[in-house]
Amino acid sequence: MKLMPIPAFDDNYIWMLHDGRRALVVDPGDANPVLAALQQGGLTLEAILVTHHHGDHTGGVDTLRQTTGALVYGPAGERMPEPLQRLADGDVIWPLGVRFEVMLVPGHTAGHIAYVGHIPDEDPVLFCGDTLFSAGCGRLFEGTPAQMLTSLTRLAALSDATRVCCAHEYTLGSLRFALAVEPDNTELLAYQARAQGLRQQRLPTLPSCIGLEKAVNPFLRTHLPGVAHAVQQKTPSARDPVSVFAALRTWKDQF
Repeated sequence: MKLMPIPAFDDNYIWMLHDGRRALVVDPGDANPVLAALQQGGLTLEAILVTHHHGDHTGGVDTLRQTTGALVYGPAGERMPEPLQRLADGDVIWPLGVRFEVMLVPGHTAGHIAYVGHIPDEDPVLFCGDTLFSAGCGRLFEGTPAQMLTSLTRLAALSDATRVCCAHEYTLGSLRFALAVEPDNTELLAYQARAQGLRQQRLPTLPSCIGLEKAVNPFLRTHLPGVAHAVQQKTPSARDPVSVFAALRTWKDQF
């Protein structure tokens, strides 16, 4: 299986997984780059996985469905381009013969889902939409801090080798904020250097992996005294896990 990010808009990635003949894509906000990749690779699109309802993730679904006949999967609790198979927490699907587990991860939106793919003899792959970014997380447009903290905790419990396929190239900006929170984190400094090198070559910083995110992502590290202390310097009233997370997210929003 080959995993590749297809750039779209200013900073979106539409993820494609294919075996040289059949393909699936995740969150196709624009059909055109997907159709170009299918033609270039001689691929047949069999499935479209959608994580949440925002237009930069769903805008190309109708065209791709009509053009290719691909099956569409999406969250049970959100407005979606019909027809599609709606999915709830714990559901399992098998596009391309790959087992994908569905996780409900509200926070960015109320019904956001993620897909964990188990490819034989390869590291698992996580399509997390806008819930988890490398060194960051999504804004809370519809969910609560408690929901997002729970969602991120669930994702952090996946195996360290799990490849993290976020839907945006936000890594450098997220790292600048992460270093404001943990300026002495040597893993962060090393990762920033690697990410800068990749972007200078116009290469993606993604996929990341869960093990790396647990070492560098402040939103997965709010339980650590150093991160909590940094947050409390900004928001002294942040004392419990949810209020620390909420204050960290507010800090990022204003950064």
